[in-house]
Amino acid sequence: LQFYCPHDPEVINDAELVIFSSAIREGNVVYDAAIEAGTPMLRRAEALVSIMSKKQSVVIAGTHGKTTTSALAAKVLQAGELNPSHYVGAEVPILGSNAYWSESGDHFIAEGDESDGSLIKFNPDYAILLNVEEDHLDHYTDGIDGIREVFNQFLDSTHKKIIYCSDDPESSALCESRNNVISYGWEIGDDFSAEVCEMREGSTDFDVFLRGDLLGRVTLGVPGKHNVLNGLAVIALATELGIDFSDIADAMREFRGARRRFDVLYRSANYSVVDDYGHHPTEIKATISTARQLNPERLVCVFQPHRYTRTQLMMDEFAKAFREVDALFVTDIYPAGEKPIENINCESVVRSINEDGHNNVYSVPDLRTAHLSVGSSVLCGDTILTLGAGNIHEVGAILARDLEVLDKLRRELDDPQTKCRLYEPMSRHTTIKIGGPAQYWIEPASVEGFAKSLKFFFNKGISVRVVGRGSNLLVCDGGIPGAVIRPSAGEFEEVRVSENIVTAGVGARYKKVSNIAKANGVSGFEWMEGIPGNVGGGLRMNAGAMGYETFDQVISIKYLDSEGELHEKSAEDFESKYRNVPHLNENYAVSAVLKGTKGHANEIDDRIRESAERRKRTQPIAASAGCIFKNPTDISAGQLIEEMGLKNASVGGARVSDVHGNFIVNDGGAKAEDVMTLIENIKTRALEERSIKLETEVQIVGQEKLDF
Repeated sequence: LQFYCPHDPEVINDAELVIFSSAIREGNVVYDAAIEAGTPMLRRAEALVSIMSKKQSVVIAGTHGKTTTSALAAKVLQAGELNPSHYVGAEVPILGSNAYWSESGDHFIAEGDESDGSLIKFNPDYAILLNVEEDHLDHYTDGIDGIREVFNQFLDSTHKKIIYCSDDPESSALCESRNNVISYGWEIGDDFSAEVCEMREGSTDFDVFLRGDLLGRVTLGVPGKHNVLNGLAVIALATELGIDFSDIADAMREFRGARRRFDVLYRSANYSVVDDYGHHPTEIKATISTARQLNPERLVCVFQPHRYTRTQLMMDEFAKAFREVDALFVTDIYPAGEKPIENINCESVVRSINEDGHNNVYSVPDLRTAHLSVGSSVLCGDTILTLGAGNIHEVGAILARDLEVLDKLRRELDDPQTKCRLYEPMSRHTTIKIGGPAQYWIEPASVEGFAKSLKFFFNKGISVRVVGRGSNLLVCDGGIPGAVIRPSAGEFEEVRVSENIVTAGVGARYKKVSNIAKANGVSGFEWMEGIPGNVGGGLRMNAGAMGYETFDQVISIKYLDSEGELHEKSAEDFESKYRNVPHLNENYAVSAVLKGTKGHANEIDDRIRESAERRKRTQPIAASAGCIFKNPTDISAGQLIEEMGLKNASVGGARVSDVHGNFIVNDGGAKAEDVMTLIENIKTRALEERSIKLETEVQIVGQEKLDF
């Protein structure tokens, strides 16, 4: 088969027949083209009925559980050497394909879709009725009565046996008075009944009884009490078809479920990520119950509502369905071809759940960034459950990928002091309070932890950026792919003084270095008092003020290379430029030895006071990244910007400071895009009006659009 995405009307040009599912309606370009061309068209159910007509047909019907049950039935009949054909509505790895035609087998197993009423097209030999509930109310405008009528017609058309769940009231009402029925459920009075013995993360043990007599114990290779009932239905079918119980039990043990049916995407000692297709309130509650039985420390759910009509008509039921989750993130609605309904969206779902008494619920409208909100809040011990019939599984896949990397790093480090997180907002770690997320955020507390982190990411081929306090940094709105390492605690914040020599870790703030030097009677560090950054950033940028630069005082630096190897070099071995030390672009300082001179406390205090007062007079107190531009040759950047009349010029929430023209401040809610647009505006004016080509001093890193 060839697949076309997006749909192209030209694909029907040579087609003799167009088969369409219930999800395809008027407005789909291929559907409309087929109508216009007069090409014969069949509903999927009609095509299936035709294909199944040459076999003994087994149709699995019900509001929930059809895919798992039909896949399990195919597996069990295979084990019984009946070599069935099957058509299942999802990928089923253990079957090899979701659809299979057997020339030699006599049976065909398929799901019966009730969503558009086409279930009545089937006239099966065997029917399994799992459950009946209100759903697809866009089609069934008369509610449950219309749904009952469709299932009733389907059952009337069944030639041999009907297998139904007695625990479901609607199924019982439709079936119990019929003569050709087999019941299953939890009660010993059912034809087939079960008693759960043990539930595990990936399987369930249960005893099976036939009219009260023990048949044996089964291990089902998928978890959940609802799946025990699905398994019972298949056991009843297989027994009716003469398959030996030992073969049934072997197949059940080997079964691993369909894709997107409690599909474990990732599991470790720290996290589990599970994806499920559940999108009806009853399915959601059953899946949450299964996840709860695995005893996670927290159950975090990410839910994508499916269809506007279902969300609107079942809003109250959705509100109650999530009572057992610890945290819930709701994305916007997957339309499945429907047009939006005013005021029916993720916010309305969140409000409804709030009104039911659940407060730990968050709206994450954009599916493309939903993983950021979830991943940045995840804790060790969490199980993350993605739910929905749309493309919510993409969120789970991203989280599984990145949590696996985080787990491997933790094992490599074997250091509980090193903090590791996903999707850390860089706005928390820059002085301008702007920036998208860091894909992997690492805060080592020792040189060893720093070195191991660098080696790990180097071997994985994952890019690394090391940051300090973020005082000369603008992170783009799309964040930083790869790892961001901030060595700021533990060994890195230590400052020691011996005579007139100061040894400082790269995480020590310049203000701290200045104060400790003063306390020990060491002069020469007064200019650092008002610098907002850390020693590491200052070394990399050769930061300076009041006519001083960092490298004026450097004696030697210890640093790690990109593979995590430790080196030490004297200041003379580094090429230090104005606001740039090239060797430290791909190598990462861990500490520095700095020289000062012995001084008198009163003189040191006076110089610190003078520095602080000057900064207070000439620099804004609002959130900024420091100086934006390097000073041109003949005029300071601040004076140039002031002379061009650009003080207070703004874009979005970013504004040129009215205190100092070379500062751009965040007035609240500014984005990196705002700042960069303002920078480009200033550069253009400087070039056009003064023929001066301004260069940025602030380091601009990251990507404009998120792609991780």
